[in-house]
Amino acid sequence: MPIPTRTRSRSRRVAVALLALALSACSPGTPTTPPAPETESHGPVGPVPPGLDAFYAQSVTWGDCAPYATSSEAKSAFQVKGVQCARLSVPLDYAKPDGDKIRLGLLRRKATKTDNRIGSLVINPGGPGASGMTAAAGLASKTKGELAERFDFVGFDPRGVGASEPQVKCLTDTERDAERADDLEADGSPEGVAKQEAEEKDFAEKCAQRTDKGAAMLANVGTRDVAKDMDILRSALGDQKLTYLGYSYGTRIGSTYAETFPANVRALVLDGAVDPEQDAVDSLVGQGRGFGKAFDEFAKWCAARQDCALGKNPANATKAYQDLTRPLIDFHVPVADGRKLSYEDATIGTIQALYGKDFWEPLNSALNELKLQRGETLMKLADMYNERDDQGKYQATQDVFTAVRCVDDPRVTDPETILKAQREYVKVAPFLDDGRPESAARDACAFWPVPNTMRPHQPKVDGLVPTLVISTTNDPATPYDAGVNLAKGLKGGLLTFEGTQHTVFLQGVSCVDKAGTDYLVNGTLPAEGTRCSAN
Repeated sequence: MPIPTRTRSRSRRVAVALLALALSACSPGTPTTPPAPETESHGPVGPVPPGLDAFYAQSVTWGDCAPYATSSEAKSAFQVKGVQCARLSVPLDYAKPDGDKIRLGLLRRKATKTDNRIGSLVINPGGPGASGMTAAAGLASKTKGELAERFDFVGFDPRGVGASEPQVKCLTDTERDAERADDLEADGSPEGVAKQEAEEKDFAEKCAQRTDKGAAMLANVGTRDVAKDMDILRSALGDQKLTYLGYSYGTRIGSTYAETFPANVRALVLDGAVDPEQDAVDSLVGQGRGFGKAFDEFAKWCAARQDCALGKNPANATKAYQDLTRPLIDFHVPVADGRKLSYEDATIGTIQALYGKDFWEPLNSALNELKLQRGETLMKLADMYNERDDQGKYQATQDVFTAVRCVDDPRVTDPETILKAQREYVKVAPFLDDGRPESAARDACAFWPVPNTMRPHQPKVDGLVPTLVISTTNDPATPYDAGVNLAKGLKGGLLTFEGTQHTVFLQGVSCVDKAGTDYLVNGTLPAEGTRCSAN
């Protein structure tokens, strides 16, 4: 069974609970009067790398956020009272600071008590490819108490993402729909492998052709560059040192920043950690293990219900699920909008629901619907994962995800390594075994037009202040041990949350929220071995 790396790789749909919070928090209300433009000039603050003086010293003009909305979710989120938006210039290529410039989208909600303000809390929700502007707006609307009083909440769309210019663009909406509907690409025959590799090569070529600045943009879209952008942002905000909150892939941004600028860190909270030493294959299998455990927990929860779609015996849940979904490989189920639910959409919809218990009820309903040859709810869950709105418009997160992964991680091209990864994946997540032969097809990164720029490694962080990693015992996307390893590598504190979900800070678990807030405000780490559970 092949594992499409553009839809089922580590940290793909990260901070789902956070983003759901953001979107639910930001339903349209009464339009507010746009804020008057406000220009601020703080920089340069702190040390400036050679050749970057103008970037670190630049002024920022804050104003109405409406022009920055590139999706219906962003448009809704940006209606939060008190938010301001701006753009920040950064070098396209840090090796050529006098060359082309690109612009990042920024969003800010000021601290509610300016007389006791500490500084900015810079937020990234993960992805790679998720909007920090949308996430910051959602958190700002829900977070009360000391964090809201003492910090400006700041979100930025990383290079290539959302309101940042240019965006990474690879597929059209129509092409994305067609790709999702094509289960035949999973064929492990020589003809199937050739077809899949041709599609992956075509995808890579389209990314270079359709992204403004082409290969130069793709070569400089990775985490090493985002970390450098964040230091320019720190200076432009007027902060001597960075206070940062990163979820899932956002933890890689945070740890990369800590390694690049250890003396510039005030505090880092890293929730749902990406293991800095794992390669792409080990991370993929680790994530599969997490989803396998989450499915087992869902099956136990489901078995206690009268209407459980998978039956009353959790031990039989994997077969029951396969019996429901495997027929979709050959016979897609029509849905109301004229599309058809594919096997790929059904499994992606399931994965989306396994990110948090709040989605288990809809998943059970969706599987019961599938028994009746109805696919609306599973398709909605798959659309949520793929960030497709009701008008059929996709956000570019999938494209950005691939672009960043292809420069962050060494390519996997050996057929035996690819086949072994697939075999290991279905061992630890057997519900996702479709019963078909494995495919040795290489993914888009094998055909990427630029080389990768990073390798897995333990960050070197001499001089770094104590940091806080939060790790969840049954996190389906970023396994618990990844957080343990990151905390060890950063020589910081570890807070354990006992639960089944992806990320937890500022999502209503009082024990976690208090520990994280105490750390961000006072620099106080929780006692070693501290464990939290749901309220």
